[in-house]
Amino acid sequence: MKTSTTQNVFRVILGAMMTLAGIGHLTFQRDEFQAQVPRWLPTDPGFIDFVVLASGVTEILLGLALIFLIKYKVKIGLFLAIFYILIFPGNISQYTNGIDAFGLDTGLKRLIRLFFQPVLILWALWSTGAITYLKKPKNK
Repeated sequence: MKTSTTQNVFRVILGAMMTLAGIGHLTFQRDEFQAQVPRWLPTDPGFIDFVVLASGVTEILLGLALIFLIKYKVKIGLFLAIFYILIFPGNISQYTNGIDAFGLDTGLKRLIRLFFQPVLILWALWSTGAITYLKKPKNK
């Protein structure tokens, strides 16, 4: 799928952001990300840490794939959009449970954060050409 220079630049930026976020999961933001694990999941600290580490590794792999696996960018964009949907309950949990993390220390800030997830989903789909791919008529 052909993408424009602008799309490619935004794809690489998103890939870099994902890679940095993934590194944050494993290191300097680990506690912050633990606060986003939904409270309806098991609350065992070891399990919560596993979720954070696993999602961090996933983010690093998706981020690097966005940057370097250009041949598969549409599939990676689709996977990333699905990943963003799957982690959205963590953002909802942070909002509904009033959990402070990442400077989101008021209900309003946590609520506003919820509206950025669709932006990330669209960014992943647009920058990789996945929206065009999904709109394309399929041959039967």
